[in-house]
Amino acid sequence: MGVAGVVLAAGAGRRFGMPKALVEYHGSLLVDRAVRVLAAGGCAPVVVVLGAAADEVRERAELTGATAVINPDWATGMGSSLRTALDALAPTDADAALVLPVDMPGISPEAVRRVAALASRSVLAAAAHDGARTHPVLFGRDHWAGARAAATGDAGARGYLKGREVALVACDDVSEGFDIDRPEDLDRGNP
Repeated sequence: MGVAGVVLAAGAGRRFGMPKALVEYHGSLLVDRAVRVLAAGGCAPVVVVLGAAADEVRERAELTGATAVINPDWATGMGSSLRTALDALAPTDADAALVLPVDMPGISPEAVRRVAALASRSVLAAAAHDGARTHPVLFGRDHWAGARAAATGDAGARGYLKGREVALVACDDVSEGFDIDRPEDLDRGNP
């Protein structure tokens, strides 16, 4: 099964004070770290959705092997970024898309591999940390249209996933499910 990787990196990072794509974490920009994790986890292609400060991100980030796409409606929230990513993947032959927000540097390539191992056109799966659904989230191609239609505001695909069977993949032993919301969160996690 072909699994595409998606990095949602378009937000302005209002709580953080700057776009999180440009935040340095243990010597690397969060956006570059997310791209490397998805690629090392076996995702191809990898699409990075940019919005706020997109030109600066392109200038400063490596984005090695990734395709950057611009979400012109980034200010409306994560939902529009998910729609942008799924639109970019539509012409590919990917059977599933594995979605990772840029601000989750505790996710490891092994967690990506574990979730991606469930790939099929009909799958809905996600990593679980401390028994709760976190990221990355895997959407089989059969769900792209529904997830795209439901993706609004900052909730992303949460409304689409609610009430549907989502296979949870325990990842506590290989990754951490925290996110970086404020500068003080940069002290969390392992490099």
